[in-house]
Amino acid sequence: MTSPGPGANDSLVLGGGCFWCTDAAYRLLPGVTRVTCGYAGGSAENPTYEQVCGERTGHAEVIRIEFDSSKVALKRLLDYFWHVHDPTQVGGQGNDQGTQYRSVILWADEAQRDAAEQSRAEAQKGCRAAIATEIAPLTRFWPAEEAHQDYFAKHPNQGYCAVIIQPKIAKLRRELGKN
Repeated sequence: MTSPGPGANDSLVLGGGCFWCTDAAYRLLPGVTRVTCGYAGGSAENPTYEQVCGERTGHAEVIRIEFDSSKVALKRLLDYFWHVHDPTQVGGQGNDQGTQYRSVILWADEAQRDAAEQSRAEAQKGCRAAIATEIAPLTRFWPAEEAHQDYFAKHPNQGYCAVIIQPKIAKLRRELGKN
């Protein structure tokens, strides 16, 4: 996949723990046109949420971010990634443990790979611990079931959303200057 020219839609696949969290976080960024929760980085065909959570597929919970490259740069999306999760945590994020919650950037072309590696090197300078984020080629993205799409917006009072996602999104909104 080659990167489209300025103003065209492009996409990036990232995993930073629970996809409900990263989905909600990336929906805050101007220039992001669509976020789709899904699975990637494993070997199973047509994985289900239950299979991925059971660690039987090798897949991670990821999001595919579609963006207008004339409004938000790939570098901005990657810089934000280091901020919205803990890239130094191995085997999950917070209380979400397991390989399905690993930190991963799945690149679609050489330009994305180079940008991801450069971004990781820059982010490492500001981290006390080693960044554990995997950078690997995207072989296939499998959209998650409809129930997982835009989950936080649909279920803001659900326990996990209220306790884990709500405070993170409130903090990100303040930092981005959105009320």
